[in-house]
Amino acid sequence: MNNPGISPMSSATVAVVVTYEPGPLGGLLKALAPQCDAVLVVDNGSAAPGLERAREACAAHGARLIELGENLGIAAAQNRGIAAARAQGARYVLLSDQDSIPSPTMVAQLLEAIDEDPRIAAVGPLPTEEREGADELVYVDRGWSPKRATKAELSRPRLETAFLIASGCLVRVSALEEIGPMREDLFIDHVDLEWGVRARRSGWRLVAVPAARLAHSLGDEVVRLPGREQPIHVHAPIRNYYILRNTLALVGRGSPLPARWRVRYSYWAAKYALFNAALPDRRAERHRMLRRGLADGLRGRLGPYASRHPNR
Repeated sequence: MNNPGISPMSSATVAVVVTYEPGPLGGLLKALAPQCDAVLVVDNGSAAPGLERAREACAAHGARLIELGENLGIAAAQNRGIAAARAQGARYVLLSDQDSIPSPTMVAQLLEAIDEDPRIAAVGPLPTEEREGADELVYVDRGWSPKRATKAELSRPRLETAFLIASGCLVRVSALEEIGPMREDLFIDHVDLEWGVRARRSGWRLVAVPAARLAHSLGDEVVRLPGREQPIHVHAPIRNYYILRNTLALVGRGSPLPARWRVRYSYWAAKYALFNAALPDRRAERHRMLRRGLADGLRGRLGPYASRHPNR
């Protein structure tokens, strides 16, 4: 149920924060509150301790909590939050996960950029990880697939992107009416990629603002390989399933991806499966998840893992 006593308002910019088993949220909500007209927290079925943390943080910082009661996936939670923001009259929605902290001027910088062109569907900051070997997660359309932006590209005031990662992304509500919502059957991985592809196919622009900063944590371990500048993120076995499955689904029949991207992502999927199959950590579980991700991706079986295959 939603927090009582909060009535709809005419909001220009509404933040939508998706949580699942969150840690302390006070820092994030404190950072968002002065930058946005309203903050909505959509809890994706956290157990009692995490849900109570979300309730306490929302009460302390004037945010509205929407409790979904079950894990519907990141796309569904974002769509529920966006719908609530639109009901409050939002012109822009700022998406955030629970592990990101915006700089004090981030939202203002994004608003300035998105107002420069009415065909900009969304703008994003420069998300950076605060650890050794941190990634700067801005992707441009280069060659056969999206690639991380170079240092030179990130020195520009504005940068056209292939897609924007969801956390820190400021979305124009009117663009959603043409592009459509986040694709819920993907559940968790590649949701932002797929939406970005649809946006660009519809003639909308996606722009990064490198001067706008977002401290972002992916929550994964990283591996550094000799001769490779970028770190490799190591995910839990269930994420191996979703990443491989959704990659294969997005390159299959009826794919919205450009043809050259489909070729490259097919090659990437093979490398991803082989690399993760070789990891010693939870090897048997990884192998099982990768096999099922391969099978479901090729068959186009999407949706949440547990409910789709309750007997696994």
